[in-house]
Amino acid sequence: MENNTEQQKIAAMRQDDEMEIDLREIFFLLKSRWKSIFLAMLIGAAIFGAYHVFMVKPSYQADASIYITNTDSVITFSDLQLSSALTEDYANIIKSRTVLNRVIKELQLDLNYKALGNLISVGNPDDSHIITIKVTCDDPELSRNIANALMNVSIEQIYQIIGSSEPTVIDYSVAEAVADVTPGISKYLMMGALLGAVIVCGIVILRMLMDSTIKGEEDVEKYLQLPVLAAVPYINEVNRK
Repeated sequence: MENNTEQQKIAAMRQDDEMEIDLREIFFLLKSRWKSIFLAMLIGAAIFGAYHVFMVKPSYQADASIYITNTDSVITFSDLQLSSALTEDYANIIKSRTVLNRVIKELQLDLNYKALGNLISVGNPDDSHIITIKVTCDDPELSRNIANALMNVSIEQIYQIIGSSEPTVIDYSVAEAVADVTPGISKYLMMGALLGAVIVCGIVILRMLMDSTIKGEEDVEKYLQLPVLAAVPYINEVNRK
């Protein structure tokens, strides 16, 4: 009972006072647990590495690009400004439901327009008049076919909606330009090791902060604010023959 009362008093004093976290104490505590942290890093890296090997599918990215501007022989500055302002509208048309459904029908894809839209990204590098279409999936040939079909359908749709000249094709997607964008295993190993270390460090620090036991003279002065008059050393008994 006396021990429980003492523990309750200590816990109450800790709650009343502002919690002071000694970074030096945390550092040496984590240093003393380096074996556990290192083991957690190895386990985390092994789990994430196995996930990469058995679960992560290869990803391939194909790209095509078009140029948005007026094709008249004389291009004025206002034409360039208008083309720049319409670039975002063109990008939205490319990912519109009508365009995506036409691509699905043309290629006979077993996808709906939402699933196809998740494979596609449309960009406007450096706010230029160039629109890039990128398609990422697990089949290099399919990604290339989708990119080219999407570009062709988009050009027709843009011409029908905007009513000006058709965008100019800069690059079709070709087999040689399809890139393997699968995340490397080293990235997963680093993520797993880092996550394992963070989890163990968090558990160790949390246990330290929740520990209300008195372990030495410094804890008596720190938490009870009482002077230490004497200390009885702990001596291990040695079995004598």
